[in-house]
Amino acid sequence: MNKFLESAAMALSAIWAAKLRSFMTVLGNIVAVTSIIAVVSLIEGLNASVKQAILNQAGADSFSIQQFPITRSDDEFEKVRYNPRISLQDVRALQHDNSPFLTAVMAQADGRGRITYKDKSIDNTRIVGVTSEYVNFSSFDAERGRLMSPTEVERARPVAVVGSQTADRLFGSDVDPLDKIIQVEGVHFRIVGVSAKRGSLLGLSQDEFVVVPLGQFQMMFGARRPLSLTVKPRDVALIAPAMDEAIVALRGARRLKPKQPDNFGMFTSDTILDIYHSATNGIFAVLVGVVALSLVVGGIVIMNIMLMVVTERTREIGLRKALGARRSDIMSQMLTESVVLSMFGGGVGTILGVAVALTISAYTPIPAAVEAWSVALGIGVTAVVGLFFGLYPAMRAARLDPIEALRRE
Repeated sequence: MNKFLESAAMALSAIWAAKLRSFMTVLGNIVAVTSIIAVVSLIEGLNASVKQAILNQAGADSFSIQQFPITRSDDEFEKVRYNPRISLQDVRALQHDNSPFLTAVMAQADGRGRITYKDKSIDNTRIVGVTSEYVNFSSFDAERGRLMSPTEVERARPVAVVGSQTADRLFGSDVDPLDKIIQVEGVHFRIVGVSAKRGSLLGLSQDEFVVVPLGQFQMMFGARRPLSLTVKPRDVALIAPAMDEAIVALRGARRLKPKQPDNFGMFTSDTILDIYHSATNGIFAVLVGVVALSLVVGGIVIMNIMLMVVTERTREIGLRKALGARRSDIMSQMLTESVVLSMFGGGVGTILGVAVALTISAYTPIPAAVEAWSVALGIGVTAVVGLFFGLYPAMRAARLDPIEALRRE
């Protein structure tokens, strides 16, 4: 330990004696690590935002049934394009009190329309129609007021729950939106609740929506709008058997023969996340790999500078060996100097990378999340780069003949 500290002190002294050259030596590492930390932080922030958005929409404790399964080609879609629509009969097929795994089934339809209050209006707002069991799902909430009651939904009462940003845009901060009458596509609704703020994803707000009873939705948009089902198992751990039960119930209701494939799609939040990751992981890996190539360039620069240092300090190395320094001592000094140089670049690059990521997050819709492992990885990789590219100069210094070294001017 003492020998390492002594080598580190000598390395720092040599670096400090040539400050400008040392800084220019590690400039490549600084740029590389800045880029890596910034890119990784932005990727992590984007992944976290997408995951939260998917959980807000789908819920971690439920699964979804839709008309079409996941298709990855035109041929796959051709096989399922004639799947029947999801209907309220499918809801009734899944709803029975003696189900061992299912506890709630909700039908939902989505559309876009204009929301108006007095002289203010919002175009292209998401409008969601739901059945009465929506109150059992965590993706719906009311931070102010209340949710629509099951009776109100079943009787298609003109009541609504609005997103926080929808309420802010229509009423501002001075007016209480509760019990106010708004128009949704020209139909009057009374606001009974305002949902909690969910934030935005890539600049797209998740808080601009209106939730209304499905009966009212179908009166505005027609009964042929596609439906999707959201099913909640009795316990999160029972999602797999609950999905099996739902498949059996739907196949029976649709009178599918044993050899016929399912004519519907079934998804969990994990399924959607897997699709997202499979689509983006390769892109992200290539992006980080391209950025990381600059570390190799930085390592080559360090190796060249260290070779020059060995040439400049030939007499010093010869003197040290003549006074009893062993090859391991010379190698230790040179390697320590290379690693310290590289890690200095890594430290500065990490600070700059974090600053760049947070600045981009502050001024653009792209979120950032600085993870401790990425900081440790950035500094650790630069240490490995310094060790690897400093090895040859250190070995060359250690092999110098002390007599020949002392003869050099």
